[in-house]
Formats: sequence, structure tokens, C-alpha cells
Amino acid sequence: MITAFLLRSLDRRISIAIAVLLVIAVLVPVLNLATSADNPLHVPTYIMALFGKYLTYALLALALDLVWGFCGILSLGHGAFFALGGYAMGMYLMRQIGSRGVYGDPILPDFMVFLNWKELPWFWHGFDQFWFAALMVLLVPGLLAFVFGWFAFRSRVNGVYLSIITQAMTYALLLAFFRNDMGFGGNNGMTDFKDILGFNVQADGTRATLFAATAIFLALSLMIASAIVRSKFGKVLVGVRDAESRTRFLGYRVEHFKLFTFVVSAMMAGIAGALYVPQVGIINPGEFAPANSIEVVIWTAVGGRATLIGPIIGAILVNGGKTIFTGLFPDYWLFALGGLFVLVTLLLPKGIVGTITQYLGKRTAVSTNVPPAAAEESVDAKIQAAE
Repeated sequence: MITAFLLRSLDRRISIAIAVLLVIAVLVPVLNLATSADNPLHVPTYIMALFGKYLTYALLALALDLVWGFCGILSLGHGAFFALGGYAMGMYLMRQIGSRGVYGDPILPDFMVFLNWKELPWFWHGFDQFWFAALMVLLVPGLLAFVFGWFAFRSRVNGVYLSIITQAMTYALLLAFFRNDMGFGGNNGMTDFKDILGFNVQADGTRATLFAATAIFLALSLMIASAIVRSKFGKVLVGVRDAESRTRFLGYRVEHFKLFTFVVSAMMAGIAGALYVPQVGIINPGEFAPANSIEVVIWTAVGGRATLIGPIIGAILVNGGKTIFTGLFPDYWLFALGGLFVLVTLLLPKGIVGTITQYLGKRTAVSTNVPPAAAEESVDAKIQAAE
């Protein structure tokens, strides 16, 4: 039943995007592992790891688009859910080091030995098991989102006030995780990972597997998000976004729709964080920085809000540009990022994907003498219809 529900939600655009992600999940690792370094088709390990990081960012942007694009919740705190998922995975990776750490303690991570901790804190127990860590990757961000959303949505906090509160939440977590007595490594965070599921985290084969897993999880999340927004539930979400008071007047419990979507989005962000940590090799409180959450909004806006595919494209393009320009002009990248957001807001308010759809609609209107708005809707419907 669940499989049928997911498959019915696929339109042509989503199907193509999922197919591309699945091909990438297979092709890139094969070109990395099965080709020699002098082969022109060879994908170097560092390039694969870099694009693996971009795909985790794409998953985070997709999570934000689910709540912002289709529910009207502009969250400036999604970086917190991303970081919490990363910390859950980091705790598992730290427990796998065992006696191979600098201080050789089989139980306590190195930073705890350095800070004179005598025993493992209670909240670290269980993280020596992968299944428990994977469960926490979902539960911790999901529980935080549930508690936060329960109070915020029942109190009918909306608009800029909700955005400010979400940013305050992630800033509070940033300050908390900076403290050494929290038991999460303080300012330095967690690093020097050795193994994941018994495999060397630095090995090419492990990195290829992590890349493939990231692409597959992104494809699966895209399918789930599409199923949500194309269902009757999704139609109500759009009603909440465009006319919350009218939707409430019709008898819908708006706060329930918001809460469910917010929790699902937070879990997706947590998965992105968990996939990010073993590929990057470190997690620290800097991931909670409010600026990181604002960047996610920029990725989503550049790609196209409320398009699902757009945020994925935006995250990859913006971060690819960031990698290039920080090498060429490291002192001016932040100005370029701010300028990009301003230009997109003024010139491409619908983002890359939304603008392309609008352009196709206008062309159809000219060729068929259909009013532009109706033509745009018709083209979008054709694109979304499965052939």
C-alpha cells in the first residue's frame, strides 16, 4: 500500500530526477573504484566526497522546501536539525574508535579523557550500536521539531515571528554545544573518526558507499516529499500556505498539518546531517550557526521554492560556486552570496526551475493564443503528468 502511494505520486519531472540520482549513485562510485587514475573517466576520491557533501546539502534544502514552499513556514533553524543528526552519527563514530584514540581509553572519547571525565555520560550509552544511532538520527531532530512545533503552531505564531523563534532556537543550541560540560566535545566537536560499520571511513570503498547512500536517500526523500505534496494532504498544505484563515474556517486543524510536515522535514534534515559527518570527517557547534540556516534558504530560493527539484539544483549550484569562488576570491564570497540572493529575489523571484516553467508557459500562450496564466498552468500540468 505504501509503495503504491509513493509510485502514484511520481510525475515526469520527479521520475526523471529520481532516475538521475540513482544513476549517479551507481555511476560515480564505479568510475572512482573501477577506473585507474590516468583514465579520463576516472572520478577522484576527493571530488566524489565533495559532491557527496553537496548532495547532503541538497537533502537539507529539500527538507526546507517541504515546509517553506508548501506550508509557508520559513524556518531559519533547519541547520539545528541537520547538526543534531550529525552529532548523533558523530557519537556513534566516536564510540567506534575505542582504544585507538590518542589516550587509548576503550570507553571514553579522547575529549572526555582530556577534560577529566571519569565515566561515560548516560546519554552516550547505546551509541556503540549503529541501529541505535540511526534511530536517534530520526528521533532527536523529530522530537525537537515536535515540541517546538506543538507550542508554536498551537499559539498561532506565524510569519517573521516564527522565523525569528526558529533562529533563536538554533542559536541557543549553538551556545549550549559550545560548552565543554555538555559532553559533546565543546568548541572542537568530534573528529578523528576511524570506522563505520566495521569499515575504514577513509577507505575509497567506504567513501564510494557513503556517496551512493547519500544519492539514494536523496532520491527516496524526493519521492516521499512528492507523495506528500501531491496527495490530498498536500492540497490542504497549499491551502494553509496561501490562505490559513480560510483553511481553518473550513474546519481543518491547521496546526496538525503544520506539525506533521515540520516533523517530517526535521527528520529529513537529520538524515542529511548524519550522511554529512562521515564524509566530511568532523562535526562541531559551528553547524548550528544561524548563518548556515540562512544559506539553506538561499539555496532553496535560487533553485525555486515549492518545486522540490529546484532546491536540489540550487544547493548544488550555490555550493559548487562557493567552492570555486572561495578559492579565487576568499575575502569576497559572502558579498557574492548576499548579492546572489538579492539578484534572485529581484530578477528570478520564482527561482531557476520556477522561471523555466513560467517561460514555457508564456511560449505556449503565444503559440496557442491561450491566456499566459492558463498556459503556464497547462504546461506545468503536462510536465507533471506521467506519460
